[in-house]
Amino acid sequence: MIAVENRGTGRSPKPPGPYSIEEMADDAAEALEGRRAHVAGFSMGGYIAQTLALRHPQLVAKLVLVCTAAGGPNHAFTPDETIATWEAHADRPPPEFARASMPLSFAPGWTDEHRDEFEQLLADRLEHPTPPECWRAQYDACWRFVEQVSPVEQIEAPTLVVHGDADRIVPFENGVELADRIPSSSFVPFPGGGHLLFLETADRFNTVVSSFLSD
Repeated sequence: MIAVENRGTGRSPKPPGPYSIEEMADDAAEALEGRRAHVAGFSMGGYIAQTLALRHPQLVAKLVLVCTAAGGPNHAFTPDETIATWEAHADRPPPEFARASMPLSFAPGWTDEHRDEFEQLLADRLEHPTPPECWRAQYDACWRFVEQVSPVEQIEAPTLVVHGDADRIVPFENGVELADRIPSSSFVPFPGGGHLLFLETADRFNTVVSSFLSD
């Protein structure tokens, strides 16, 4: 398994922006070193994964897109209250930004009900923090991506689209549209699932994805 840490994130280099989704898709292609693989992408990673499938189709056997979107005129944008929280804390040190904004990535009430788990996930996130300037470069790349139309109708790989209907980052309608537009796709909704549904209900998520990949 290859877990790609995008430019500006984790242990990857942190060059100055601007970044683009296309550049990050090419970074992922380089990481694959010519090997054909099942590819999963979440949120911005979903933008990257679908772009990888379009730019380098020979590398993608099956595609899993989680809580993501294809952009364009029908795109349902991030709720105003989420954007306001991001903007209010984006220039603060990573621990402050993460603590203020990360609860929005879960379904409403989840962090209150899972305080110890949330604290551990927060600590994991901050082990290799993303500098504010790199977060901003990624954020701007995402906005540029969704303002356009990704030609997902051209994706050839069998595709699984998963989305939670309590997602406060990328609204649920985007997942529905994405699955409708990709020819060889199936859609699995997660009722009550937030943006990080794969952490909230890991057993169900892993079963759904494993079944799709092994089918």
